[in-house]
Amino acid sequence: MKFSPIIPFEPILTNQLPVGDTWIAQIKWDGVRMLSYYDGVNTELINRRGNRRTPQYPELTDIKAYCKADSVILDGEIIALSNGKPSFQEVMRRDSLRKEAAIRVAKNEIQVIYMVFDILYCNGAWTLNQPLSSRQALLKEILIPHPHVQMVPSYTNPEELWASAQSHELEGIMCKDISSTYTPGGKDKRWQKRKIISDVTAVAGGVTFRDGRVNAFLLGLYDEEGKLQYIGHAGSGKLKMEDWRQLTNQALKLAVPTMPFTNLPQRYTGAFWISPQLVFKVHFLEWNPSGTLRHPVIQASVDIPPQECRLKGQKN
Repeated sequence: MKFSPIIPFEPILTNQLPVGDTWIAQIKWDGVRMLSYYDGVNTELINRRGNRRTPQYPELTDIKAYCKADSVILDGEIIALSNGKPSFQEVMRRDSLRKEAAIRVAKNEIQVIYMVFDILYCNGAWTLNQPLSSRQALLKEILIPHPHVQMVPSYTNPEELWASAQSHELEGIMCKDISSTYTPGGKDKRWQKRKIISDVTAVAGGVTFRDGRVNAFLLGLYDEEGKLQYIGHAGSGKLKMEDWRQLTNQALKLAVPTMPFTNLPQRYTGAFWISPQLVFKVHFLEWNPSGTLRHPVIQASVDIPPQECRLKGQKN
């Protein structure tokens, strides 16, 4: 049986943790959402947008090494650690690779872990309509200990896990109704996420230079009319010198004569306008009343269509 990619079930964003004995809590991992498909012959890794990522993670392609099932679809997050904490920037260094030689080198330099939290299909049968509690029991039964695969632990006290996540400066937590079924492409309050670190995926419409190299990006999001709204100016972050060199070359090739934003950026003097094609994940403290980000910090480049960088839902 050849599987068609599934759009994963998504949580809603909340500012309050749910209460009651029907809820479990899990750490929200700052990684790449990934579904793994095994039809009994071949294994494929497909991200949330339906893009194939099997070559990028060769240590995860032998699914029989970490799963007893004869056929299966698993849902989880691929993470990479930096200083003991999940680093989106590090995992993106793996996810963005395309050349086989570079992947072989990165496999040893950047260790990844597949944090599995759900199972959608097992041994010829769909599990989508089973409650989460049953799916977790099945997942615990079929997973085999493996250095690059772990089952995400679940906790019965969201408040305690939230406090622990805060103390360890993690991204946040997920809360899930144990009776919830799995709805592909769905998004509702049966799964909820509360973030400690706010983030946004934004597209660059301009850059500034220092000593001939890009040192910051002017970022934007598309509104409901399809117009690009300026939201902030970010330069500091986790990008390395080589990343800035590559981005400088890309920016120069994307030059446009006019500003792509509909509103005038706060810092536009000396700005170099570019076609909105470079997309970044950005951490920030909060939204300013002006509609801009407070202390935005670039985490990594991401491979998604710029049109998906939208204002709607970003300020929830």
